[in-house]
Amino acid sequence: MTEHWTEQMKNQVNTLEELTKYINVSDGEREAIETLKTKWGTSPYFASLMDKNDPNCPIRRQVIPSLEEQTNTYGMDNYLVWKENRATEEIRPDSIARQYHDRIAFTVVQVCGIYCRHCFRKELVVDQDLQLNFDVEEGLAWIAEHPEIRDVLITGGDPLLLSDEKLAYLIGRLREMPHIQMIRIGSRLPIVLPQRVTEGLKKAIGGYHRVPVWINTQCNHPKEITEKTAQAIYELMSCGINVGNQAVLLKGINDDVDTFRELHQKLLRTRIRPYYVFYCEPAPGIDHFRTPVEKGAELIRDGLRGHTTGLAQPMYVLATKIGKIPLMPDYYITDKNQKEYTVRNYKGETTTIPNVPE
Repeated sequence: MTEHWTEQMKNQVNTLEELTKYINVSDGEREAIETLKTKWGTSPYFASLMDKNDPNCPIRRQVIPSLEEQTNTYGMDNYLVWKENRATEEIRPDSIARQYHDRIAFTVVQVCGIYCRHCFRKELVVDQDLQLNFDVEEGLAWIAEHPEIRDVLITGGDPLLLSDEKLAYLIGRLREMPHIQMIRIGSRLPIVLPQRVTEGLKKAIGGYHRVPVWINTQCNHPKEITEKTAQAIYELMSCGINVGNQAVLLKGINDDVDTFRELHQKLLRTRIRPYYVFYCEPAPGIDHFRTPVEKGAELIRDGLRGHTTGLAQPMYVLATKIGKIPLMPDYYITDKNQKEYTVRNYKGETTTIPNVPE
């Protein structure tokens, strides 16, 4: 297996011929690869984690195209234009997406270390039906002219695929702006290409500063976490960068209690803080990954509450054009009267607390 991250990217597993070196390709996978007009692929490292013989392997299903992507009952056409508020009166560069007053997503690159089959930017990154111009200088100029922006999420594609020099320049420019208080980076590379965490990267984005850098990654199944992942996360933490996880709830991958619990416990053992679990967004062509909306809350209730430390309990949300909306019903207050509340724990046991008036 190629170890250096740049060699990993040069040797991405993105052809049928390359894929056959790692797995026994099923007839359905072969047909999807040969007939669907879609970008796919991942690093040799991540491909090596796939089950050789099981088409339902959770890593295979995230990497390899499926004929089911042709079904689009629940997906929204032009979803990304809607989600990122690109059809509003506000004039913004293509690189700037906005759902909040004081924070923005800054898209700086369109390539990835894995072209996730469930990607909410599928129209742009995977299927490439949507064409946008991600001019970094134009985006930086827009941010500099908007003093209400205090928090910038650098995203893509995968921004950690930029060179150390380009990342250092980008982070440096943002840190020079007096109104910027924090920088976040969204990247799957700690999971799919942990070799990217080098001394050069740590120097480019780490270190003590008034404007901290946070990384949020995406890990959806415990099989994705290896010793190399753990080493990469430790290296990031050693230079002052905390790492959170934003999992996506995926049917047949992490929507059962045992897998969901092991995922979040293993994340903590790897020093990654569970942050969000996202309900599958209404991007086109990902119906086969969707669960009922209630499923994520049920998994947190039945798989995590009382069964593991509170550190392992993420927030279950839906991302929309008006921001993230929590999807956690109140399972724990079972009754209320003028005197008291009755509350229930994960075992079904109940107790009471006073009803305190305003």
